[in-house]
Amino acid sequence: MNRFQYPVLLAAAEEGGFVVTCRDLPQLVTQGESEPDALEQAADAMDEVFATYMIEGIDFPEPGKAKRREHLVSPPAETMAKAALYVAMREAGISKLQLAKRLGVDEKEVRRLLDPHYGSKLPRISQAIAALGQRLVIGLEPA
Repeated sequence: MNRFQYPVLLAAAEEGGFVVTCRDLPQLVTQGESEPDALEQAADAMDEVFATYMIEGIDFPEPGKAKRREHLVSPPAETMAKAALYVAMREAGISKLQLAKRLGVDEKEVRRLLDPHYGSKLPRISQAIAALGQRLVIGLEPA
């Protein structure tokens, strides 16, 4: 099961605050004024990295295990759901048009489900994932 949680490292910045990097997602570089702010900024930056991967057709790297001093971070829930659909489609080797036919919808609806900047409804994303023989799982963890 892909949880889309990636370890990030917070390094103290000379000017104050923290610089955030992710060894699994080298495009992710951001900063925050405090540790909580840096982790929030990391989630926002991860959202943009995920968007780029989906738009460019890049496979998501397997998240590494968190090492000492690293924190696990995920993008926003909607982005994770869209990423799950993206991964399920790639694993099934199915195109947007093929998925649209399975769902009985126009291809542009599938394009919107995969568009990281379009506000899709979670039940619709879940339905599309189910059409690929998988199930979207949502969890709860302490903050």
